[in-house]
This record gives sequence, C-alpha cells and structure tokens, in this order.
Amino acid sequence: MIWRVIKAQRGILCVVESLVVVVAQIRLYTILSTMASASATLLKSSPVIDKCEWVKAQTLRHTSPLSVVRCNPAFTIRASYADELVKTAKTVASPGRGILAMDESNATCGKRLASIGLENTEANRQAYRTLLVTAPGLGQYISGAILFEETLYQSTVDGEKIVDVLLQQNIVPGIKVDKGLVPLAGSNDESWCQGLDGLASRSAAYYTQGARFAKWRTVVSIPNGPSALAVKEAAWGLARYAAISQENGLVPIVEPEILLDGEHGIDRTFEVAQKVWAEVFFYLAENNVLFEGILLKPSMVTPGAESKVRATPQQVSDYTLKLLHRRIPPAVPGIMFLSGGQSEVEATLNLNAMNQSPNPWHVSFSYARALQNTCLKTWGGRPENVKAAQDALLFRAKSNSLAQLGKYTGEGESDEATKGMFVKGYVY
Repeated sequence: MIWRVIKAQRGILCVVESLVVVVAQIRLYTILSTMASASATLLKSSPVIDKCEWVKAQTLRHTSPLSVVRCNPAFTIRASYADELVKTAKTVASPGRGILAMDESNATCGKRLASIGLENTEANRQAYRTLLVTAPGLGQYISGAILFEETLYQSTVDGEKIVDVLLQQNIVPGIKVDKGLVPLAGSNDESWCQGLDGLASRSAAYYTQGARFAKWRTVVSIPNGPSALAVKEAAWGLARYAAISQENGLVPIVEPEILLDGEHGIDRTFEVAQKVWAEVFFYLAENNVLFEGILLKPSMVTPGAESKVRATPQQVSDYTLKLLHRRIPPAVPGIMFLSGGQSEVEATLNLNAMNQSPNPWHVSFSYARALQNTCLKTWGGRPENVKAAQDALLFRAKSNSLAQLGKYTGEGESDEATKGMFVKGYVY
C-alpha cells in the first residue's frame, strides 16, 4: 500500500515538472516574439534597411533571426553627408567617364620618373602631375582623379592649386588614404593594409582641402592561398575604412585587388574573387556602409599573368559580369575596374567587351599605368614634349571613354600601348 502511494506521488511530480517546462517554453516564446517585434520596429525606422535585407538574402553567413539588431539606426551616416555621398558617387560614375588614378606614392612616382631618366624630386613630380591635370578637355573623359597626399596640397608649376585645376575641368578630386601593405603575421606570407589609425581626422582634413572621395587598396594573392585570415583581414579593413570615410563626407572607393601573379587559370581567379567579394560586402553591411555612396574598384576576372592559357576579351567579360551579378548589389552606382598590369589596349578591350549590353551599374575604369604609360614615355621629362604627351593621355582617356560606352574600335593604337605592364611581385 505504501509503495502504491509513493508511485502515485512520483507520477504527480512528473506531471508538475512537465507543466513547469511547458510554462517556461511559453514564457521564452513570448520573450523572443517581443524581441523580434522590437527588432522589426527598429529596422522599419532604419535608413540602412535595404542593405541589411540584401545581405540576409545572400548565402554569405548563417545568422540567427535576432542578429539583425546589428543594423542599429544609431550607427548610420550623418544625415548632412548622406545626400552628398550619393551625388558624388553618381557624378564620378557618369556616362562615358572614368577615373584617372594618379595617386602613386612619392617612392612609386620615383620609379616612374626613373624609367625616363629623371630624378625623384618634388619639382619633377610637380611637373609631371601638372602635365596630367592641365591636359585640355580631360574632363570630357575623366570624372575623378585620385591624388596622393602631396598632390592634394600641391600647386601646378604655374602656381594654381591642383584641386582647383581639376574642379575647373569638372573632375572630382579624390585622395589615397591607406598607408600601404605590410606583412600579415600568422599568414602564408600574405599582406594586410594599414592606415586606420588617425583615418577619421585625416579624412576630415582631406575633405576641407577639397577631396570628395577616397581610395583604400588591399590585395589578395592566389599563389599564397589565399588564407581565410588574409581574406577576412582585407574585407574588414576595407569595411572600416569605408564607414570612416562616409562619416567624414568622402565616398569610399573599395579596392579588393586580386593580384595577377600566378600560373592559375581564369576559373581559379573566379573562385577566389567570389569568396573575397562576398566577404567584403558582408562586412560593409556589418559596418552600416551606405551602398549608394560607395564605388567598387575590383580586378577583372582574368587568368594569372603567368598562365599558359590566355583569355579573350569576351571570356574576361563573361566571367567578370557573372561575378558582378552574383556578388554586387545594384545599389552600388559604379564599378571602376583597375588594370592591374594589363597593357593599355588589353584593359580597354576588356572594358569595351563588358559594355556591349546594359548593366545594372556604371561599368568603367580607374586606371593608372593603363592611362599614363604612353603619356609618360612620350613626355620623357622634356618641356617641348608636353603637348604630345597630353595628346597621348587624351587619346588613351578617350579610348576608355568609348569603351565605357561599348563603342571602342581599337583604331589608331600604337605599339607601345599593346605592351603588357605586369611586374611579378609588384609593390605599389
């Protein structure tokens, strides 16, 4: 009899325990529902809802439903700059125009000058930069010019501020803000880009000086991996830079360069670029970067420079556009490709192939050597060659302008323009 009573008591205890668990589950469900409702309310009031929804729709990360609270309105761009950022980005990404990248550091500019027998002095750098920005009618083909810090504060040989000369040409001044590549500890002999320290104050000063967009270049090496560490470091650095730039009124050019070094084929480049671009846009969204106020400066999808199998412009176009459609939201106004060591003609042909049909973005160029190489060699440091050098620059700029419109024919190209400029292990 006692045993039956004990069993009955145990049964009652089990029922009570079950009821307690059910009540706890109901309470937890109620709390989660309330939090989810609060999150939804926050997101409805947030001006960055579009980019959050875009990232959630991608297969970049598996996140819990509550993780969307990271898109907090308290961390959005200052309203005073948002409209200006969008306007600047659209101006740079205007039809038939692209970017002249003339932001070589003093050391790199010295290498350029040395190739034509000139010393690396401020006077010689000033003379060359004056030649570039004063080319008559350059603004018809060039919408933005990326400057090195020295150039942003420099005047032409005639004493006029270079920023003012660019504005007179209807060219938006930009500024290189990164501090260069250094070895990445713990990686497979890879690099990371430094320069975040003090970036906010420097960006504010650059804005005051007249710059309206910025550039930060980081690189990924295929022969060296790339390691997950290097990819994440590159993506995170670009995202932090972009957020800081926008906070200070500068449109960030996001440049995740896949280096040409290597013997790999075009499929391997495509595979790596997919990972890199996915990581970059995930972290851009995590940092509440306004997609409408950025420009992307990626590498084209090509085989490694040492590959035995070369790709035609049509193949480069097919692979690159497929990658853009898979990874880049249409909110981004402009894709400004880097040339990365391609010859002047090759870079123009590939760009032209990508513009044979309409794209959701402005697909254009941000070239340095692929705009300047023939110009520099034509000049040769001699004052009597300035006009001929400027004509060479204008021809190259016009060729790429036509390529942006899909109308480039290749007529009138020189032998010099067909020479490749790839340098193994190139240090920028």
